[in-house]
Amino acid sequence: MLMPSIFGESLFDEFFDDFARPAKSVARVNASVPAVMRTDVKESDTGYELDIDLPGYKKEDVQAQLKDGYLTITASTKSNEDQKNEAGKYIRRERYYGTCSRSFYVGEDIEQEDIKAKFEDGILKIGVPKKDAKPKVEENKFITIEG
Repeated sequence: MLMPSIFGESLFDEFFDDFARPAKSVARVNASVPAVMRTDVKESDTGYELDIDLPGYKKEDVQAQLKDGYLTITASTKSNEDQKNEAGKYIRRERYYGTCSRSFYVGEDIEQEDIKAKFEDGILKIGVPKKDAKPKVEENKFITIEG
């Protein structure tokens, strides 16, 4: 009888892979979750609260833009670490430049002034109010009949 395996082809394949490449098992756990901009969205009676994790970013590195009903959060960072020995030769040089962004549909009735944002301890907190959907008023359109 064939049984589905939660381990892949067999239990021992993944067991021995972890000894050969221990870092592989760590990457496999959160492979589908992005490393940055993990977001918690909480709904209340009056609106939505977004908590976006941005560790290592400063307030100046983060931008929020509202366009066509989409709230887009963009964070960019730049890092340059140079270390030299006494003779002036590089021992290590590392540079990192990166940008990440994420968009949320908040509705076309939301205005820029309605959204409140605060950056504190590496977490961007955004408050988006709920807007009541305006019911469309039906108009009776009559066709003129000539006679």
